[in-house]
Amino acid sequence: MTTPAVAPPPPGPAEWQLWFDGSAQPNPGRLGLGAVLVGPGGERRDCSVLAPGHGCNNEAELLALAKALELARDAGARHLVLRGDSDFAVRHLRGEAVTQVGRLQALVAMIRGELGGFASVRLEWVPRHRNPDADRLSRAALGLPDKPAGRPSAKKKKRHR
Repeated sequence: MTTPAVAPPPPGPAEWQLWFDGSAQPNPGRLGLGAVLVGPGGERRDCSVLAPGHGCNNEAELLALAKALELARDAGARHLVLRGDSDFAVRHLRGEAVTQVGRLQALVAMIRGELGGFASVRLEWVPRHRNPDADRLSRAALGLPDKPAGRPSAKKKKRHR
């Protein structure tokens, strides 16, 4: 008697990896947006743009995420893993926090609507040292140099409340 062949499990959805970061210079000030999109096949798209107007660092982070989602949508991504070092953006989009600032409320609502256009989305907070490319791109949009490499101390961790 022979054992029937076992078929391998079906592949999971083709996930696209997306990192985002925003910078305000000064804070509040001009807004630099950075994003890195990596497709399931390894293809990579970078984005570094200066946003119109002025705003705070939290606004920069949310606008960077919105720009990143536009990049993903234009690339045809359906399944996303989003990563950013903005505690503010991640907690507000997950519904774990609520802001009283009208401008930021509107951005959060708009981004939530955009997230609904994808088949699946996972939003993860990462420490700044694990988001160097998006950080570099957001700073480059403002004409700022890269930050020194290395892991920041716990006191210098970028956590927005």
